[in-house]
Amino acid sequence: MKYRVIIEQDEDGIFVAEVPSLPGCISQGKTRSEAVKNIHEAIEIYIESLKDHNEPIPPSIDEEIIEVAV
Repeated sequence: MKYRVIIEQDEDGIFVAEVPSLPGCISQGKTRSEAVKNIHEAIEIYIESLKDHNEPIPPSIDEEIIEVAV
């Protein structure tokens, strides 16, 4: 499954990762790669919890990112 993850660096230099389609699914890390690793784990746990509680799982996204040089 694919979910959009937004990663931003806060005022203390910590990288915060959030999944908009999974409310409350947030993680962080001292580096961007650590935040990515942590949000992967958080998503897995979040989806597992939804399954355990017979809650609907938000659909995977289907999008393409195009890079444009200006």
